[in-house]
Amino acid sequence: MSSWQWCSCAVIGRAARPVADAALAFLVAPLCAVCREPIERPTRGAVCPSCWSSIESFVPPCCATCGDALPSWRTFSVTDGRCPRCRRRPPPIALAAAIGPYRGALERIVQAFKYDGRTSLGRPLADRLRASGARVFAGADAVVPVPLHRSRERQRGFNQARELARHLGLPTLDALTRSRATRLQADLSAARRQANVRGAFAVRHGIDVRGLTLVVVDDVSTTGATLAACARPLLAAGAAEIRAATAAKTNRCQ
Repeated sequence: MSSWQWCSCAVIGRAARPVADAALAFLVAPLCAVCREPIERPTRGAVCPSCWSSIESFVPPCCATCGDALPSWRTFSVTDGRCPRCRRRPPPIALAAAIGPYRGALERIVQAFKYDGRTSLGRPLADRLRASGARVFAGADAVVPVPLHRSRERQRGFNQARELARHLGLPTLDALTRSRATRLQADLSAARRQANVRGAFAVRHGIDVRGLTLVVVDDVSTTGATLAACARPLLAAGAAEIRAATAAKTNRCQ
């Protein structure tokens, strides 16, 4: 296809989008996956612009390691930029980032993505995560999605972490395997989540991670137990540094 033809197709495509939006809005009347109001431009996704714009971000100061929002700049200064938890017991994750706290519009978007099979939300979530987590991705060699157990992935039809990871602009490395099935973390208390995932992940046979800086990717971080359980075997296999990126996270410092 010549450049003139490509430009013509692009112009026609842009011109046709309002017509398609109008037709879909009239014939299908799709609702926003978050607010359940009719979407005026269905070709642009399952969530309306108003809900995307209402997503909260973490407001500085934030922990230099885990990314949690700290209660005050005084806390930031007296703890060398790290939250008390990361100072007391440095985690295996060197840097972590998320789009924002797991509540409000972001919580409902992630739930629609994960439980309703709205895989089209993977790309816009990844775009926002890449912007908010620039320091986590800078200089990284690859992203590593948190694996689902094969029975759960078969039931769900896809792995939401892999779907998110593949849009982050770095090579995706399926370096981990889940060695045993675990209970859903959402069903457990914070204390039991650590035990639930302890030893649940291993580096996949034949994968060499020596000297690599890797970003473990998941949809949500609540206590950080799953991310830490993924980081430990990667570090034991010789990875230089493990970072983490999630669409949302529960803030533990406030």
